[in-house]
Order: sequence, then structure tokens, then C-alpha cells
Amino acid sequence: MNLSIFFEPLPEDPFGYPEHPKSVGSYIAPFVHSFPDWRSAEIVLIGLPEYRGAAHPTELTYQGPNKIREQLYRLMKGTGTWLVMDLGNLLPGIHLEDTYLRLKEVIEILVDAGKFPILLGGSHDLTYGQFLGYEHLSKTVNLVVVDSQLDMATEERATPELSHLHRILLHEPTYLFGFSHVGHQAYLTEASTLAALEKLHFELFRVGQVHQQIKELEPVMRQADLVSFDVAAIRHQDAPGQQHANPFGLTGEEACQLCWYAGQNNQLSSLGFYGYRPELDYRHLTATTLATMVWYSIEGYHQRLPTMDFQSNQFLRFSVGFHDNPNKMLFYKSRHAEKWWMQVEDLSGQRPPMVVPCSYQDYLTAADGEVPNRWILMQARL
Repeated sequence: MNLSIFFEPLPEDPFGYPEHPKSVGSYIAPFVHSFPDWRSAEIVLIGLPEYRGAAHPTELTYQGPNKIREQLYRLMKGTGTWLVMDLGNLLPGIHLEDTYLRLKEVIEILVDAGKFPILLGGSHDLTYGQFLGYEHLSKTVNLVVVDSQLDMATEERATPELSHLHRILLHEPTYLFGFSHVGHQAYLTEASTLAALEKLHFELFRVGQVHQQIKELEPVMRQADLVSFDVAAIRHQDAPGQQHANPFGLTGEEACQLCWYAGQNNQLSSLGFYGYRPELDYRHLTATTLATMVWYSIEGYHQRLPTMDFQSNQFLRFSVGFHDNPNKMLFYKSRHAEKWWMQVEDLSGQRPPMVVPCSYQDYLTAADGEVPNRWILMQARL
């Protein structure tokens, strides 16, 4: 399919003239005059200037994706090949639902072709279109959302931006296997919503947990097929350009760390950044924060491990036994990186064992004779 029919080109100034020969802009092929040959890329950037799912969309400039690009193109190129192409901005549909379906088709094509799309949004409800792009796959997927609250509103007057997560969880046919929510703040989230998600054996991490043990989030990001990052998860000091600005939240450094983890994930096939409001952005601070997060995502991508064969000599194998149970729990550690996995058995015997990401702390917990909570949650979903 000719993807160019879905996109509008970027303005020649400033995207047609890189400022520095070693800058990111010098290594990205943007859609300015002719549509780039995306099939030869590893990573593709897509702008989503769609805000109809947010409150008061008529007050917006719709320049969010381009403002992020301006800051990203000025950064210095990192390591790796940087085979990145910028497809420009997705043309919105006549109705918001049309935009979701258009985004679905684009994601489907790119993921099938083995490309890694990075989405520059747009309101957070566009996560729904990103998620729909996986409906055609003959497998279930894992979704990670980073946000200050859970967008599970069910009121009739609620905007799509505040209710899209509820729509994803209820989508039929269901192909969502795992869901993790990172960075929520308890005083912005209904306790009943948290309880309902916990009953479904989903993982929920408060912003305080991220502050205290951010390394424990690495296995969470490593298990995702798609990640949705709302800028509302970041505190106002580092990202003022958002509708729900809050003095509390992730720091810019923590946000970049999570993006670094996500980029390194071999399984991750799309990453979306949402909620940026340029008209509220003081001195382009939020655009700079988001551009740096994209930079770390791309850097992480170039640090991905080769195809994993847990029976090869690339991994160390650890077997942990329990005194009151004859079964043993198996762990694997990469010889090349500080990454751990554990084998989870289906106690019903209907499915083969799964090897899933875990942390060193999970191994220590098992070695102390306790079953890691991550193992329990995963086993419950099998």
C-alpha cells in the first residue's frame, strides 16, 4: 500500500536544513518534498496532530508533533546506524473514529514490515488507534501505559482522552494478554478502579514506587509489545506543556530511563508519546523533554540483544528449589547484560511454560524461599 496518501509533508524550514552535520536532523530522512522509502528504515517517526479526543480542542495550535521534532532534530546523533525516517504528520480523518482506524492501518503495515514506529501525539486517546493496529496479529499482546492517572472514566460526558483505557480493556475480540500501568498517583485515581484491575492480575506501579525502585520497572518495559506514554506522568517542573500539569510526578530523568528500557526491548514494536500541548509550553521545555525521551528510545533500540535462545551459552541458568515443593523455579541471566528471565509453568498443563522478563530481586526472593509476585501474576493470567 502507498502510505504517502495518509500523510502531509513537513515544512522545508526548519526540517529541510539540518543545523549541524552530526545532529539527529542530519541522519533522519524527513517527508519534506518526496515521501521517504520507509521500507529501508529501522525506525519511523509519525506525527499525530489530532486533539479532538481532548477537552477544549479548539484552543490548540496542532503544532505539537512539529515542536517536538524541532528539539529532536537539534540533538546530537547517538550510537548505532540511525536508519530513521520521518513520515510527516498523519492526516486526521473526517471524524475522530476515522483517525483511529487510519492509525490502526498504518501501525498494522509498519509492524508487519518489522519497522518500529514512534508516535508523536496528539491526545492520549490515540493509544486506542495504536492498540487497534495489533488486532490482526495471531497472538496476544502486552500493553504498558505510563500516566499520572488511569483513563477509565465511564461517564457519558467523559472525553475520549479520559476513557480510552476502558475501551481498550473491553475491546472485542480480546487480544490483550498483559497490562501494566506505571506512574499513577493515588489521589488522582479511584480505589475501586485499582481494585478492579488488580483482580484481573494486572501490574500497577505508583509514582512513589518508580522513584524508589526504578530498576524494578525494567522487566515491565521489557515485556511490552506497545507502550503509551502520557506526558501528564511527568511533573510540571520538567514538562509544563500539558493540560493536567501537576507539581508531582516522574522527573525528566526517570522518564528518559523508562524510554531507554523500552527501546532495548526486542519485543516492543511501537511507542507513543501523547498529551503535549505546545501553547502551554514555557520556553519549549516540554518539547525538549519529549525529544530527549525519543532520543533515549532510539538509543535503546540500538542496544537490543540478538535473538534469544535460552538453551544457548548466551545465558546462565539457575534452578531454585523450595523445601515444601518438589518443583523447581528456573531463572536465566544474560551473559552480556544485567537482564534476568524466569520460567513460568501453566499449572493446568494446557500451555507450554513461558519464559518472561524478571529482575534480580525476583531471583533473590525465590532463593529466600518465597514465590515472586511477578511469577504469581503471570501464572494467574495463563
